[in-house]
Amino acid sequence: MIFVDHPENTSQTTTPEEGMEVDYPQEESPVSLINEDCINPMKDMRLEAEAIVRDVLFAVAKMFVSSNLDSALDVAYINVETREGNHYCLELNEAGLRVVGYAFDQVDDSLSNQYHETVYSLLDSLSPGYREAFGNALLKRLERLQQNGQ
Repeated sequence: MIFVDHPENTSQTTTPEEGMEVDYPQEESPVSLINEDCINPMKDMRLEAEAIVRDVLFAVAKMFVSSNLDSALDVAYINVETREGNHYCLELNEAGLRVVGYAFDQVDDSLSNQYHETVYSLLDSLSPGYREAFGNALLKRLERLQQNGQ
């Protein structure tokens, strides 16, 4: 990005990779021109968790973001009851989702369950009832699309 300004308000900077001189206003530097959100987009995991719950609630018996376990920008906890009646506490962080307990609001630090990139993958591994409900919903949607297309 090159700024055109009055000559007295600019300084020249040489970019090491190209050996080019670029004029920047004195109050600006190349580093300050970068939107920090593009470099390190910190997601609010509680908001992500709420979106996950809304997305798959139709295919489980119960699912809600824990209000008893501390959530932060980098971690949130989701309680889920599968259609089979099994209870899980899920941890959501930048690495993905994983089971951290086998009861609501329970975190067992001795568990070392694998992370799943998506809630769909995690629930698919835990619940045949989820797989069936998800498959049925997908089939109904495809049927509606087919009917609307004719």
